[in-house]
Amino acid sequence: MAGSDSKRVVVVGGVACGAKAASRLRRLKPHWDVTIIERSDTLSYAACGMPFFLEGAVPDFKELLSTPAGVIRDANFFRNVKGIQVLTNHLALEVDRAAKVVRVVDSSTGERKEIPYDKLVLATGASPVVPDLPGVDLAGVSPLWTPRNALEIRCALDSGNVSRAVVVGAGLVGLEAAEAMAKRGIKVTVVELLDRPLAALLDGEFGAALAKAIRSYGVEFVPCCRVMGFEGEGGSLRRVITDKGDFDAQLALVSVGVRPNSQLAADSGLEIGPTGGIKVDSHMMTSDPDVYAGGDCVETFNTVTGRPVRQPMGSTANRHGRVIADNLVGMGTCFNGVIGTAVMRFFNHTVGRTGLSEQAAREAGFDPVGVTVTDPDRPHFMAGSAPVVLRILADRNSRRVLGAQLIGTGQVDKRLDTLACAVYGGMTVDMLADMDHAYAPPFSSALDVLTHGANHLRNRLDGLVETVRPSEVAALVEQGAVLLDVRGPGEVEAQGQLPFDGILAIPLGQLDKRIQELPRGRKVIAYCKVSVRGWDAVSILRKHGFQDVAVLEGGVVGWPFNLRK
Repeated sequence: MAGSDSKRVVVVGGVACGAKAASRLRRLKPHWDVTIIERSDTLSYAACGMPFFLEGAVPDFKELLSTPAGVIRDANFFRNVKGIQVLTNHLALEVDRAAKVVRVVDSSTGERKEIPYDKLVLATGASPVVPDLPGVDLAGVSPLWTPRNALEIRCALDSGNVSRAVVVGAGLVGLEAAEAMAKRGIKVTVVELLDRPLAALLDGEFGAALAKAIRSYGVEFVPCCRVMGFEGEGGSLRRVITDKGDFDAQLALVSVGVRPNSQLAADSGLEIGPTGGIKVDSHMMTSDPDVYAGGDCVETFNTVTGRPVRQPMGSTANRHGRVIADNLVGMGTCFNGVIGTAVMRFFNHTVGRTGLSEQAAREAGFDPVGVTVTDPDRPHFMAGSAPVVLRILADRNSRRVLGAQLIGTGQVDKRLDTLACAVYGGMTVDMLADMDHAYAPPFSSALDVLTHGANHLRNRLDGLVETVRPSEVAALVEQGAVLLDVRGPGEVEAQGQLPFDGILAIPLGQLDKRIQELPRGRKVIAYCKVSVRGWDAVSILRKHGFQDVAVLEGGVVGWPFNLRK
């Protein structure tokens, strides 16, 4: 029986945010009338799983449409299990806020309808940016955005007719798709307009480290490369034309970004934010108190800076959906922003970022100080021990943790999540250093890489050590700095050497006795495999009166550029 407070809620968009808002609302108010309007024929699918479907790790696309119990989340599921009316293949044309109706068209019949509402939820998502280039409409040129895209690309890959592919854009989806195709034996080239992969997430050094990793797996990465067009034969792609040359390809996956689907909101007079997304408050309410919005179509804010940003991710969209439903029923739940956390696996490497970059921190008025450290994810004596390179950033004055970047073949994700908690919760670097991590040799070292990084940053903040970033070394060597390698015999051959002439190699155990070999009056930069012994070398140098001494951050393992073998 309907309650006296029964309302009609219309949700435009039925993928992540929309489906979550409707489902949460049904649990909170079982007697309310909830309708989802979805322009496609597919609801609530795991779009982030599509690259893994291309690879074959997800054998059947239905798995991306199903509940954990194996039930397809289609219109019948929402109607029969959740009691939610769904209109698939219906495109929302107009929102009449005065009349409180949504005007839609049934794409299959052309029939136009008016759907009345008491409360409206806009979850219209985003659309891929497809550049207007010659040949972009050729068969074989496609984004990876919809289930149809995924099924068509998978069909092409399964046909055996694709031997070479080009991925345009080195963002998260582009790189995941590149890995998927490379694993299937396809020669893949990734071309990127900017100077590094994941440029929106990573700084230059971590971008360089990721680029080196990409190439190590046999995938060609071409930075600073502008695509000029696509050429084909018989209507099908044959090559991609760029300012760095032409690349033969039977498939080109275009992944250069997305734009919010905010036009419906704009046409109805709702306020649009400076980033192009629908402007909402912390309750996900738009400029109309009867209209809420969430997911990829909205503008949110950065928790650390308070500034408007867009974070088009499925995890964010689902969080939005819950907040919207709570506020529709008057619970007053707030969405407290985003901090830019993202993670990606590329073959055996994992890369992630959370919080602010140094540039963003400065622009927000902070005085950022950072260090990069390298440590294994578990003790060296445990099978499977592998390195993690971590850069952690804190504000000089408040010592608050502002952000972090990580890359490595070790377990990155759990460290990233811990750092996201530190950034989100406003922890200081001292608190992070003193955090009581779970410890046992199968999982971590007694002093985890997070603890090591936090302590190293505290040393910098307290003026106890000077560190040099890899990107700073070349200029310092040009100015006369001496590189001091304190690794032991055999390590150089096994690990490689920095690409500079005149490196002074003195194993740490011999440094005290051979101190006269170091020239005085010049800066000395000490390092080893991960630069822990570099810190010990600095102590020895200071004992002998050397003042201008520094540690190379990350050591040889953390060096993001090419090494000499």
